[in-house]
Amino acid sequence: MTNQEIWQAVLGEMEISISRANFITWFKHTFISTIEDSKIIISVPNIFTKSWLENKYNKAIISALENVIKAKISEILYKVEPLRRDSAAVPIIEDVAIVNEWPADEKLKEKASKLNQFGLNTTYVFENFVVGKNNQLAHAACRAVAANPGTTYNPLFIYGGVGLGKTHLLHAIGNELSRQTKKILYVTCEKFTNDYVQAIRTGRAKEFKDFYRNIDVLMVDDIQFMGGKDGTQEEFFHTFNDLHQSNRQIIVSSDRQPKAIPSLEARLQSRFEWGMIVDITPPDTETRAAILETKCREKNYNLDEKIIAYIAETVQSNIRELEGALNRVVAYHQFNHIDPTLETTKDILAGIINNYQSKSISPKIIIEIVSHFYDVAIADVLGKSRKKELVIPRQVAMFLMREEIKTSFPTIGNEFGGRDHTTAIHACNKIGGEVKTNQRKKQEIESIKQLLYSL
Repeated sequence: MTNQEIWQAVLGEMEISISRANFITWFKHTFISTIEDSKIIISVPNIFTKSWLENKYNKAIISALENVIKAKISEILYKVEPLRRDSAAVPIIEDVAIVNEWPADEKLKEKASKLNQFGLNTTYVFENFVVGKNNQLAHAACRAVAANPGTTYNPLFIYGGVGLGKTHLLHAIGNELSRQTKKILYVTCEKFTNDYVQAIRTGRAKEFKDFYRNIDVLMVDDIQFMGGKDGTQEEFFHTFNDLHQSNRQIIVSSDRQPKAIPSLEARLQSRFEWGMIVDITPPDTETRAAILETKCREKNYNLDEKIIAYIAETVQSNIRELEGALNRVVAYHQFNHIDPTLETTKDILAGIINNYQSKSISPKIIIEIVSHFYDVAIADVLGKSRKKELVIPRQVAMFLMREEIKTSFPTIGNEFGGRDHTTAIHACNKIGGEVKTNQRKKQEIESIKQLLYSL
C-alpha cells in the first residue's frame, strides 16, 4: 500500500468525523512525506495548517492512521513543504468550487473568463449520478434545465440534507452547459457574500454588479446561509431580477425549502418559488447499494454483493459517509493484500457503528434543532402560547422524540413544561398523519432529521 493510498484512507475517515468546510480548509494539499518504522511525517502547505493540525486534529489523525495500517504510531511530525510533483498528494474534491474572483481590471477579467469552465468539478456529471426514488425528480429537472437553460425551469431550487448530491447536480448542469457557453458561475452563498462585502469595503460595487450580472448561468450553493444578511439579500435580489428578466438560468441549492429558511426576505422567497422546487431525500438501501457499486467500478475494485449490502445497511446517513466507509474497506484490504470478506468488513466498520450508536440524540437536542429550523425561540416552543407558528414546531418536536428516540408520552409531556401525556399523543398522531398525506410536511420532517443526524 503506497503512502498515497494510506493517506486517501485516512482522509476518508477524517471526512466522516468533521464538517466538509473544515475538511477542505485543513486537509487540502496535505500528504504523507515519509513513513519510517512507527514515525510518520505529514507535509502541509503552510505554518497555519501545521499549527492547527498539531493542536486540533493530531489525535484524530493518529487514530485514523492506526486504523488503516493496523499498527501503533509512536510519533507524527508535521512539516511545511510545498506540493511536489512526486508527492502523490491526494486530491481533495471541493464542494466549494470557486470559479474565479471578480476582477479588478480588463486583463484579469479576460483571464477569469477563460477559467470559468475549469471552476466546475469535471467528475460531477450526470452519467455517474445514481438515480433512485429519493432524487428522481431532482435529476429529471436538472436534465431539463441543462437541455433548455433559461426557459424550462427558471429558477431551479434544489433542497435536501447534507451529502445527498445537491452539489453534484449543480456541477453536472454546469459541465453540460459548459459546451455551449463559458459564462457559467458556480459559487457558494458564502463566496457571494464575501465578494459583496469586499466590494462595498473597497468601493468596487459597480464592478461586482457588472461581474455577477454578465453571466448566462448562475449557480449558488447553500443559499440558506443568506438568511439574516440584509445587504447580501438586497444585492442578490437585484442580481436575480437582472438575470431572470433576460432569460438567463438561475439554480440554487439549500438544506431546506424556501419557506423554511430563517430570516429570508419574502420577495426572495417568492422568486425562488417562481420556477421549480425539487427535493432530495436520503437514499433507500437499494439506492445506497447502487451508489457503492458505481464507486467500486470507478475504483476498479470488486466487492461481493453481500459486502455491498452490509455497507449499505450499516451507513444510512448520507452519501459522503457511505463513500468514506467504502474507502476504508478498500484501503484495509489493499494494504494487507487480502481479499475482502464479510467478516473483515464487519470488523473494519465496527468503529463506525459504535460511533453512530454513541451519537445519542436527546430530547433537548431535538427541541434545539426544531426551534432552529422553524426560526423560533426555544423558550416559546416550551411555553404555553397557542399561536400556530409555535404549535407546529412543538408538535413536530414531540413527534420526533417519539419516532426517533422512542421517548414515552409522559416523558415527552414533562419535557414541554409538564404537559399531560394526552397532548403528546395528539401531537404525534397529528404529525404522523400529515407525514403520510402531506408531501410538504414529509419533506420538512426529513430535512429536520438530516440536521439531527449530521450533528
